[in-house]
Amino acid sequence: MVVEKADSNELLAIRLPVWWTFGGLVAGLLAGLVLSGTAALEPVLAVTEPAGALWLRALQMTIIPLVSALLVIGIAQMVQAARAGRAARRMLGWVFAVLLFSGVTAALFMPLLLNLFPIPPSAGTLLETGDIAPQQVPGLAEFVTSLIAPNVIAAAAETTMLPLTIFFALFAVAVARLPDSQRDTLLRVFRALANAMLTIIGWVLWIAPLGVFALALGVASRAGGGAFATLVHYILVVSAMGGIVLVAGYALAWFGGGIAPLRFARAMIPAQAVAVSTQSSLASLPAMLAVARRLGIRESTADFVLPLAVAIFRATSPAMNLAVAIYVATLAGVELTPATLAAGIAVALVISVGSVSLPGSISFVISIGPIALAMGVPIEPLALLVAVEMLPDIMRTLANVTLDVAVAAATDRPEEESV
Repeated sequence: MVVEKADSNELLAIRLPVWWTFGGLVAGLLAGLVLSGTAALEPVLAVTEPAGALWLRALQMTIIPLVSALLVIGIAQMVQAARAGRAARRMLGWVFAVLLFSGVTAALFMPLLLNLFPIPPSAGTLLETGDIAPQQVPGLAEFVTSLIAPNVIAAAAETTMLPLTIFFALFAVAVARLPDSQRDTLLRVFRALANAMLTIIGWVLWIAPLGVFALALGVASRAGGGAFATLVHYILVVSAMGGIVLVAGYALAWFGGGIAPLRFARAMIPAQAVAVSTQSSLASLPAMLAVARRLGIRESTADFVLPLAVAIFRATSPAMNLAVAIYVATLAGVELTPATLAAGIAVALVISVGSVSLPGSISFVISIGPIALAMGVPIEPLALLVAVEMLPDIMRTLANVTLDVAVAAATDRPEEESV
């Protein structure tokens, strides 16, 4: 792990051993297959199972403070951006519409996709990374009353994420309305808290190859060769939700920005190539600006919208994060009621604002964890799925970059019509 220094107004940049973690997953699965049914398995599991459980707990312990800090920073940033003028508010309107579409897409189509292409039977064993028991999901009346926590500290202790998310969203809006000196002081505190938590989770993820190896060995010894098939199935169905959002980007550019799909597709190729190769929206920003000029988007609009979109907007986050939670819910037998899905969408929308500046491996844990907790879904399987996040992350970045440019086009069009 490499931690890059940041000034007082920035979050730490953390480079993680992504390929080593993926290698740990493959090695653990292969070791589990080799040891399965042998006398050596039990002594090995006696070491790897406690080690994997310890790493899993270390991964979970930073979720609440890190999510809280990032929510305050992200939402306060959005509120301040909304004060920049009519173009900013129009852009944020498109951002909200896309994020809502993204969340509803997963809620509607992910269960349908899993019905059409069922999860392999071995998946239940594959995701047994600990003592997993689905949480109780409240009925509609209890769900509504649970939106407000009378005791935020108790809610944090019980990891009831939906009322916590609402509280910190309101808190962030209140912080943004404070006098400049007070607002800046509080935001510096939350940035410091976020950086401290990022440092800790960076340490935990630095040893992810070992933790994932330990977890994968145990589940492969029970699941056999089906473990690999299940992971491929998981990657494909979750990426499919990002694919729907990607297609929506072309529709937004057409209907919202007045750019024909074929023209938009041709212009986007350079930026999409950078997105696929780097898996970074920030690294794709120069290419996106060049695409915007090629499409005739006003330079003033592109120079404002695209950097802000990279900072606060991740179009695929609600769809793909909620898809992961639905996948695990299906395995754990959690009933996907309208209230359950509504809770997932609500948390996914808000959480997406607070994780846009983070590496995929970190944002995977702190974004999907709260969604799963709000839906009553066990979060233990996330410790294993994080090892393959590098593959769905290609679709995430590709669609995010496409939607950033589409939102810029939609934001710019009313100005053109008013001339």
